[in-house]
Amino acid sequence: MGENRPGPPQLRPGRALAHTNGASGSGSPHRSDSRPPQTPRGARPSDPFGRPGTTPPVPGRPTFFFLLGLPALLFALITWQVVADGPLLRADERVSRALVHPDRFSGLLAHLGDVQVAVPVLAAALAYVALRSRRTGTDRWWLPSTAAALLMVLVPALVVPLKELTARPGTPVMPPGTGYFPSGHTATAAVAYGCTTLLLLPWLRSATARRACVITCSVLVLAVSFGLVRRGYHWPLDVVASWCLCGVLLSSLWLLLRRRTTA
Repeated sequence: MGENRPGPPQLRPGRALAHTNGASGSGSPHRSDSRPPQTPRGARPSDPFGRPGTTPPVPGRPTFFFLLGLPALLFALITWQVVADGPLLRADERVSRALVHPDRFSGLLAHLGDVQVAVPVLAAALAYVALRSRRTGTDRWWLPSTAAALLMVLVPALVVPLKELTARPGTPVMPPGTGYFPSGHTATAAVAYGCTTLLLLPWLRSATARRACVITCSVLVLAVSFGLVRRGYHWPLDVVASWCLCGVLLSSLWLLLRRRTTA
């Protein structure tokens, strides 16, 4: 009837209010022209690894650098110092003299990195995860256990040639000879216990259990490392270099498993 009613304009059936973000006269009486769009790509919260607007989250460049690039760079630096007999070795020898005190307890800690101790722990985890994954019908149930097993096989394939290449002599308490860099016991412990942790974490329901698993793995690796240095089986840099090398290996496995779960 041409009656004027107070209040906001009403939408007509079959009509939509067209508007352009940020333009004057947008056509929407309920939206300020100065406001940004509701979900612009730049305003989306970044994923846990710092890449904005990715769904599902994927590791970005900072993640790859800290997980893979930084340990690899440190390993290359330490190896160069060992081969070139650089100044870092003088500090390493001083630290070793301060820490070495052979005793039975340190020897027992070092033996936690023996193949006969660490590898059976990993083998049990491989079997457990493979069986559970198959029973639950997980796609490619065999992949996590197979990848972890291959990683364990890769350890001697990397460590033995490096020992031959660097030919570093042992500490004064060890018999004359070379081939102590990097530490094979540290690498065995780190990869075996680290892979076990990465395999078990997805199957642990409570945060307390997952935290306990990570802490146990860390304590075991640190115990082996301390025992090796304290007993005089290895120089401190031998152990640190193995940490860096295994950091690259374990990070690669973690990224593989994470990509599998988010795919």
